[in-house]
Amino acid sequence: MSKAKLTEARRPRGLEDRGPAEIAAQRDMLETIRKVYERYGFEAVETPFLEYTDTLGKFLPDQDRPNAGVFSLQDDDEQWMSLRYDLTAPLARYVAENFDKLPKPFRSYRVGPVFRNEKPGPGRFRQFMQFDADTVGASSVAADAENCMMFADAMEALGIPRGSYVVKVNNRKVLDGVMEAIGIGGDQQTSVMRSLDKLDKFSANDIRLLLTVGRKDESGDFTKGAGLNNEQADALIEFCSPSNFEIWTTDKDNQALLTTTNILLKSIFQNEIYRSGIAELREMAQQFIAAGYGPKPTEPDRIRIDPSVVRGLEYYTGPVYEVELTFEVKGIDGKPVRFGSVGGGGRYDGLIGRFRAEDVPATGISIGVSRLQAALTHLGKLKSTKPVGPVVVTVMDKEKIADYQKMVSELRTAGISAELYLGDATSFGAQIKYCDKRNSPLAIIQGPDEALNDEVLIKDLIKGAAFAIASKTITDRDEFQARKKELQQSVKRDDLVAAVQKALGI
Repeated sequence: MSKAKLTEARRPRGLEDRGPAEIAAQRDMLETIRKVYERYGFEAVETPFLEYTDTLGKFLPDQDRPNAGVFSLQDDDEQWMSLRYDLTAPLARYVAENFDKLPKPFRSYRVGPVFRNEKPGPGRFRQFMQFDADTVGASSVAADAENCMMFADAMEALGIPRGSYVVKVNNRKVLDGVMEAIGIGGDQQTSVMRSLDKLDKFSANDIRLLLTVGRKDESGDFTKGAGLNNEQADALIEFCSPSNFEIWTTDKDNQALLTTTNILLKSIFQNEIYRSGIAELREMAQQFIAAGYGPKPTEPDRIRIDPSVVRGLEYYTGPVYEVELTFEVKGIDGKPVRFGSVGGGGRYDGLIGRFRAEDVPATGISIGVSRLQAALTHLGKLKSTKPVGPVVVTVMDKEKIADYQKMVSELRTAGISAELYLGDATSFGAQIKYCDKRNSPLAIIQGPDEALNDEVLIKDLIKGAAFAIASKTITDRDEFQARKKELQQSVKRDDLVAAVQKALGI
């Protein structure tokens, strides 16, 4: 084909390719999380990537364009379907469709990619992996408390030390009560929540702009403001300051709020929604302490009440929580930055009710797999090297392919990962180079001389790579030859499997 007719190989914006090393590291991480979830009694469920658009609802945070936060298509009967934007909305549909068959409470976990039709940017992708666990049919905030404890257990199971993470807890009822008390209602509440959800990313002044007249970022893009007045915006920013969390856990009469200079905040303690949220937070705090997850004088906090936690999704109705990594790393510019939130969740008692004549209590957590994987790799808790490849049986005589296939079959039957070299190259050197690219630990060789003696050569490629480096410093010829001889061994053909098992240490 002429160059003019060639199709350009290009990856869509906001999507990523992943290689064997990343996939293997992610598999190990997901297995660790799965074991924690199952220890808490959750079982696996899988839902499809596509759902009917009307069943997903319109709960997306940070939509850059109205009604364009999802990727959608029409099927053959002209019904609109969309790629799922999270794993919670499909679970709500699954529970509603199978409601009478499921035990209540119903505890499940799900893992898989989700899709957002949003403007891609640094750390912001159109496809990413989530790992969720949800409890449906439990109205007690004990289910929420367990979610927070499970977050903490998952972080420590992954090797993140205490003090390098914290699970932050808030309650949507508290913020709803505050907004009601200071005169914020209707659609304005959604814009307010999405603005406050950026408290950990933006300065107080940027949040004030998002709450009022709008904000222009460094690229020149403008985000419309929520339309609050300055007094309302200041009240929300003051209330959501992390320094206020002690008010919620120790000041039962809310006397500290009465000393605020913001007039709007003085009356919120009389709001019933607010008081209900505060009571739920105190109940959860008591459970954390009883279960051994509460604050201890000699240890960093594992779980902490924090009014800055908002969560951007609209469907949350009660407790909300995030797990944040607190250690610092250097960014591209050399300045210290934090990984920040790697997971979150909360209570969504109204979501399943969209399909039924009654609300169904539900709560869950979601771990952002990609961000957490990056953090674990930085900490050295995940292998960042390519996984060990298969044992490769080389082809030294194409007339004996059937004999080589028999060797491969015997190795596989013994549970050893093995493959026959199927390339077109015929030289031994080219086949060994292939083995190196495959990260193969061993190469099996049977040329005419070995076949005549009913033997095979087992070449240790891992030792060979180390020898190639060490040989540069070896000056004694005898030592060089002795070390080189250790790189391969000749064994009887019938002893092939046992010799390979011994060489691999299995």
